[in-house]
Amino acid sequence: MNKLQYKFSGKTTTYYLDADLGYLAKLVDQEHTVLITDEHLFALQKKRFSGWSTIVIDAGEQFKVQETVDSIIDQLIELGADRKTTLVGVGGGVVTDITGYVAAIYMRGLPVGYVPTSVLAMVDAAIGGKNGIDVGVYKNMVGTIRQPQFLLYDYSLLKSLPKEEWVNGFAEVIKHAAIKDAALFRELEKNKLTTYQKDKTALAKLIRRNVVIKSDVVEKDEFEQGERRLLNFGHTLGHAIENLYQLSHGQAISIGMVVAAMISEQFTPFGDTDRIIAIFKRYGLQTLAEFNTKDVMNVLRKDKKKVRDSMNYILLNKIGQGVIKQMPIVELEKLLQSIISAR
Repeated sequence: MNKLQYKFSGKTTTYYLDADLGYLAKLVDQEHTVLITDEHLFALQKKRFSGWSTIVIDAGEQFKVQETVDSIIDQLIELGADRKTTLVGVGGGVVTDITGYVAAIYMRGLPVGYVPTSVLAMVDAAIGGKNGIDVGVYKNMVGTIRQPQFLLYDYSLLKSLPKEEWVNGFAEVIKHAAIKDAALFRELEKNKLTTYQKDKTALAKLIRRNVVIKSDVVEKDEFEQGERRLLNFGHTLGHAIENLYQLSHGQAISIGMVVAAMISEQFTPFGDTDRIIAIFKRYGLQTLAEFNTKDVMNVLRKDKKKVRDSMNYILLNKIGQGVIKQMPIVELEKLLQSIISAR
């Protein structure tokens, strides 16, 4: 096990990398801790939840809604949870998002930690303190930015992860490489998914590298006033089509990143869209899909990142260097329409 520490708005978050789930009992008081997980993970790891107060929620993005939050709060009241109770989200991005949100609002704030159990959660969703829920087709419309006390990484939990969830997570790995790390992008081009599935050392290095990339960005700009916006590469369009067309997060943002790369070629020196498309195909991710521009724009007009009539859209100058461009909504709609029409 090795540790990393980052300071966010006065709070230090400790990352326990390459650890074991059993170490959780050393980080929290088991009698005053409630674990939150989903039905799939609970069924697979029942023995490891033994002895812990556990709340089990339905699995899937469609349950990342206020109704689930209300149910968790009702159960916390039943369990007698108070302000000294620690919540720990054990699961993928949906579980960590919901757990963080509940921890922020229950009794005006409880301590919280995460045990991310998917590639997506380990490299992205559990990091950075963004917690929230969806409202209809609008992703993460309600939420907070509030940092966890710790993240505990047990890579053995990935053994039961279906292939599609590995693929899902690698969309965020590729995103980090595209906006911040050209060397990582080249490494990913040389390797393939099975490289990391079979080689624990390679996987541990990859996860640590992504943890550092995202955490460094968030430490400098926790509340997304500048550089943290780069982490939205592919997410503006991706979030709009994710719930609209019931796509997985990874598949939706991979499409969003391809479109952003195409738009980049019109505004920056970027000329490597082919490499972006090729790497997504290499890792089993979608590149382009048919969608209704008007429907998508209706969602984008209510996106959190929209400011009046413009959107902060993330483009690429080159592989490894993302840039922020403020783009009028009307111009964005024309660009999306032209990209779809050209297919």
